[in-house]
Amino acid sequence: MLSLQALSSSLQAAGHTASCYVCGDGRDGQGASFVANLSTSASDNHIVRFLVSDFGISWVESRDGHELVKLEGAEAIQELQRIAERFREPVTIKDSAGTAKSLR
Repeated sequence: MLSLQALSSSLQAAGHTASCYVCGDGRDGQGASFVANLSTSASDNHIVRFLVSDFGISWVESRDGHELVKLEGAEAIQELQRIAERFREPVTIKDSAGTAKSLR
């Protein structure tokens, strides 16, 4: 669930609208919902939704309110990973000399 929250933060930092909601306390019955608008223009409305629940995992992608694709299980996870790779932010660390280095 933490990865979904990190992806949401990365997308927000890139200027996209994104949110992640986690349900439960980390024990039985935990789930999460990730929603993001990946539009590249103001006139476009490209929404993706990733849902994890007791009933399974799903990915739904829509444009302007029309569902384009719905994936479940491993295919849904692969699509989420593809989006995460696309928007992954470089991580900056400091070495022992205090010099900042960017990792990918």
